Amino acid sequence: MKLSKLTIAVATVVGAGVSFSAFAIDLYVDTKTKQIYAEPGPHREKMGTFERVEDKAAAPVAATTEIAAIREELALKDNAIKALEEHAAVSSAPDSVNVKLDKKGLNFETADKNFKFKLGGRIQADANYSNNDVLVKSGTTKPLIEANDGTEFRRARIDFGGTFYNDWTFKTVADFADNSVAMKDLFLQYTGLGFMSVTGGQQKQNFSRELLESSNDQMFTERSLMNVLSAPVVDRAIGLNFQSEAKDTWTAAAGIYGDSITPARTSGTEAANAGDEGWSVSGRATYAPIEEKTKVVHFGVAGNYRTPDASGDVAQAKALRFDYETNHMSNLFLLEKTVTDIDNIKMLGLETSGLYGPFSAGAEYARMWIDRSQRGSSLESNGNGNLEMEGWYADAAWTITGESRKYKQGKFYKVEPTKNFSLKNGGFGAWELATRYSAVDLNDGAFKGGKLSNITVAVNWYLNSNMRLMADYTRAFSMTNTFVTTPTGADPDNNDTFTVRAQLAY
Repeated sequence: MKLSKLTIAVATVVGAGVSFSAFAIDLYVDTKTKQIYAEPGPHREKMGTFERVEDKAAAPVAATTEIAAIREELALKDNAIKALEEHAAVSSAPDSVNVKLDKKGLNFETADKNFKFKLGGRIQADANYSNNDVLVKSGTTKPLIEANDGTEFRRARIDFGGTFYNDWTFKTVADFADNSVAMKDLFLQYTGLGFMSVTGGQQKQNFSRELLESSNDQMFTERSLMNVLSAPVVDRAIGLNFQSEAKDTWTAAAGIYGDSITPARTSGTEAANAGDEGWSVSGRATYAPIEEKTKVVHFGVAGNYRTPDASGDVAQAKALRFDYETNHMSNLFLLEKTVTDIDNIKMLGLETSGLYGPFSAGAEYARMWIDRSQRGSSLESNGNGNLEMEGWYADAAWTITGESRKYKQGKFYKVEPTKNFSLKNGGFGAWELATRYSAVDLNDGAFKGGKLSNITVAVNWYLNSNMRLMADYTRAFSMTNTFVTTPTGADPDNNDTFTVRAQLAY
């Protein structure tokens, strides 16, 4: 196609030659008289075919001009091709950088893939409403406690991540919710061993499928009541973790940790005892006898052992406190109990989950043993000694538009719609219905931390891979020995909480 003009020009010249041949004449010379004739005859030999000079010179002028123009155009195109080739050569150089913006955020990557950088984040904006929430602090008649209704940014995070020399990766996540800055993940990971990764820094410890699951992927706006036990002890801490790569349907992880990135307390009654950090070891193993794209059967077991720091604080530079807030902004705690004089904490977690097409179900159980030291007279005077506590949940979900949740490396991930929501193109996104029952029991003999159950019903609308709308209704009930009572001093019958969330994650 590039030579089409040149071909036309050549054909024009040839055509011109044919047309001019009509004016050519054959000449003959008489070999005896040397005279020239226009017709053959005796003693005449043909000299050749001749044309007028002025016709011969004028005929190809137009064609010659066209050919010159085509040659010039071809030269320009040839230069452009060379420039593109040079640019391609530069772009494919090992140290050249390719920039891509997609559903995973802003990504920079060298051509040899040895160096990568990603900028992502999440925004979760909530609106909350509670009723049956006019209560009083246990043991008092006033002041009245009422949940705060309104709006907030539940999470507002910026995520920096990258890779160096192909085998080294890092992650830094900062949260700006509550108009303050908190560091979440902050670690460096080595993946060059192939069969496992080694991660050092602040990270989640190896316990509970629910706790390890990102808030971007949760089916509900808040975690279950089992998290009352898990969050204060096995959430993020600074440590060294060894995680196997998924192989033959199983995974295994083990780590040793100190305290979290939060600095130790420098004031308060326990500050004088500030000294060595606490430490913990934790491990989790999962097994999936069935692991297909839309069919999964998952089992897991986890264990944790932790000692407090010299001040008696556990992991987060504060005393061990079990609490349940009806939602993040409500400031209404149905459970709130602090445990002191801790020698060590042991935890066991069991989990099972299944996935079959658009249907999924799962359950977890956690049990905690707290060994307490005899540091003072409090244990003897109130009858408290070593404690046992437990929490659990069971959930189920149905994606009514047919999509399946995703499963990888012993973890479950959110639904991604087959067809994104679009008024122009007619897509409706993905719709999910989910329900969960959970309970926690902090009562053990004379120790009355409280007992509580709740049930949550949720509707989730995934507009696309990055955006979703969530609506939750949670009812708390079966409350005994709670942190709050009714104004008459009785245990509350129930509490209802409604939450609507808009989420953007990239």
